[in-house]
Amino acid sequence: MAFCNKCGAQIADNAAFCPKCGVPVSASAPAPSNPAPAAGVAQGGIAMEPNVAGLLCYALGWVTGVIFLVIDKRPYVRFHAAQSIVVFGGLNIIYIIVGEMFGMGWMMGGYYSGTWEMASLLFTALRLVGLILWILLMFKAYQGEKFKVPGAADLAESLAGK
Repeated sequence: MAFCNKCGAQIADNAAFCPKCGVPVSASAPAPSNPAPAAGVAQGGIAMEPNVAGLLCYALGWVTGVIFLVIDKRPYVRFHAAQSIVVFGGLNIIYIIVGEMFGMGWMMGGYYSGTWEMASLLFTALRLVGLILWILLMFKAYQGEKFKVPGAADLAESLAGK
């Protein structure tokens, strides 16, 4: 099987013209032995565009951030993976601390009429902040934008290793 010198499409052995670009076939070169990787293929072997990989860094919160930080070496993807770890890992830790504070306060006899309402309000606020950040960060990453969450971006950049 021969290949077109101009576009690289496969050409039948008896063809006079390239079926893709229409260039006359004179002496077609054989297929390259080591073709260049596609535009979206990372050096680490991930075959997806950087904006899709950036979006997926946020898909399951800090868990997918850790996965992409380990397997992808592109700076854009590493930044989003590190930011996912910092933002959603931090929210997870805050959620656990608030839960422990209210749980321990109730168990130690610190129950008063406003404890459950306050805990419910804080948990709802944390969930709402997490949902808004999750949607915003996935949207911005898919658009190819390096959106930086204030307070978390500096830590994420040091974690990603500029």
